[in-house]
Amino acid sequence: MEKIFIPRLLKMPLQREEIILNHQISGLNTLTPVRGIFQVCHRGNFLELSLQADTILTLICDRCLQSFNYRLAVDTSEIILLKEEDELNLPLEREVISEDLSESLSPNGHLIVDEWIYEQLSLAMPLRSICDNNCQPPSIELPQDITIKDSRWSALSSLKSLIKE
Repeated sequence: MEKIFIPRLLKMPLQREEIILNHQISGLNTLTPVRGIFQVCHRGNFLELSLQADTILTLICDRCLQSFNYRLAVDTSEIILLKEEDELNLPLEREVISEDLSESLSPNGHLIVDEWIYEQLSLAMPLRSICDNNCQPPSIELPQDITIKDSRWSALSSLKSLIKE
């Protein structure tokens, strides 16, 4: 996918560009291409971006360590401010105000579409990868004849003997 030159959006009908997605996104290992619609609208002093897309990933279950397929669907939007930063006159230390906490681009710069889509898909990935609600961790059985040589484990050994009784 290509970069979008922000001033070019001003010359487009309705100052909008829509891209039909059927692409592999660099850095994102997916089984299927990312399919959907990406839209960017120039609104004067900000860009309005939206994405409706889905793809299939292969994840590893955090419990049983088996791989499984996961359908990742995204329906998101974001506003990116257009402003020039005068980097030459910035003090080394400055107070951070709430306007500085939003993402911004230069009004004469480029929007890198692949990068923005990658970020949105990464943010939508599950924090815990569980293959099934009934998934159980693998059972580990220890041999009965283990002898504990470290005295710090003696309390655990006495608990183990109480559980057997």
